[in-house]
Amino acid sequence: MASRRPATAPAPYRCTECGWTTLKWVGRCGECQSWGTVVEAAEQTGIVRSITPVAPGAARAARRITEIDTQDAPRRTSGVGEFDRVLGGGIVPGAAILLSGEPGVGKSTLLLEVAAQSARAGRRVLYASGEESAAQVRLRAERTGALHDELFLAAETDLATILGHIDQVEPGLLIVDSVQTVSSAHSDGAAGQPAQVREVASALIRVAKERGLPVIIVGHVTKDGSIAGPRILEHLVDVVCHFEGDRQTSLRFVRALKNRFGPTDEVGCFDMTGTGIAEVADPSALFLGHGEPEPGTCVTIAMEGRRALPVEIQALAVRQTAPNPRRIVNGVDSSRVAMVLAVLESRMGLTLSDRDVYVSTVGGVRLVEPAADLAIAIAVANAVKNRKVSKRLAAIGELTLTGEIRNVTQAAQRASEAKRLGYHTVLDASSRKLAQALNELQVRGVPRDDTDPGF
Repeated sequence: MASRRPATAPAPYRCTECGWTTLKWVGRCGECQSWGTVVEAAEQTGIVRSITPVAPGAARAARRITEIDTQDAPRRTSGVGEFDRVLGGGIVPGAAILLSGEPGVGKSTLLLEVAAQSARAGRRVLYASGEESAAQVRLRAERTGALHDELFLAAETDLATILGHIDQVEPGLLIVDSVQTVSSAHSDGAAGQPAQVREVASALIRVAKERGLPVIIVGHVTKDGSIAGPRILEHLVDVVCHFEGDRQTSLRFVRALKNRFGPTDEVGCFDMTGTGIAEVADPSALFLGHGEPEPGTCVTIAMEGRRALPVEIQALAVRQTAPNPRRIVNGVDSSRVAMVLAVLESRMGLTLSDRDVYVSTVGGVRLVEPAADLAIAIAVANAVKNRKVSKRLAAIGELTLTGEIRNVTQAAQRASEAKRLGYHTVLDASSRKLAQALNELQVRGVPRDDTDPGF
């Protein structure tokens, strides 16, 4: 019968996640319910009954928090401004940073650029690649212009050898790509298993803290997008960043999921090009259409972290005779679009049951926040009426089922950013009702056509 083993008895099988032991192998841990974590135990485990206190030295004595000097850990730039934005202003010495992302999204390209920029700033960098050979990394560095004499490459998958490279090179920045490919002889199992990942990450973080050496670790993700390996990996590191993007577009985002040294609501924007990765300091023009205003378009201000981005929403309403009209959306929430269409038909008297409605965003961005409701309603209404909206008008607001416009989060910042980008007219919760907002379009936006029956 499976049970916890006493400290003096042998433990034939042990869970690598929680330490639960059993006499025979099972596929699922009886304590933490994890699958595939029960392995043959290499040593006895148990609870230590007594611990002898050890007096700390003078250098490690506890001090008042007001006496701690923060000048010992100044930030330093990575050379990539958008990456520094996500980290909270730069890299802190001794910080352990975990960068995750789907395969092929550009993690290695981004870190190679960070390594090259740090090397150009006079800091020696050690790039340990466990997935590619040194020649392959060199070829990519030539293509992206990341060659520098202070950038050292090592194609290693053994933890002890990587630690030896650290002693030999004495870098100012360490990059390990990736933690799932590195193994340690002091832990059982193959590389990538939870026990190995935990042992490798713990050793690298210990070296980082002892030497004040910042280390960036690349982590794989599972099919559902979460970071692979034990959950404890995210607890060990100081910063967890996620690199994401659609393979159909060149735009990439870096988000901070955890940051002990700064905020977690910053987003870095990058553009993948044929010569590497480029920063997008002002991505305002990426999500806007070009040319003269057309019927069925409206701009809203979306929030990516603490960054306000103007996004153009386009709508098309086509007459059809089929009994079930189609509702096709791209980049917006289909359920919210259905709600907006119901409000337009019920509260505004627009006939949409005889039209196919298409709603899409520009640039491949995806909007899931309710702040885009008003812009969607305006775009659809103008598509039905074949009416244009001024390119200097932005709409921000959540739409209720009663046709009321509600305020949204960070409304003041959105409005301020809209005016900074040249949107002189901003429709928001001050209009109170959707009917009032649509009528204000004729007064504050494009002049009304006398032949238009109105709303």
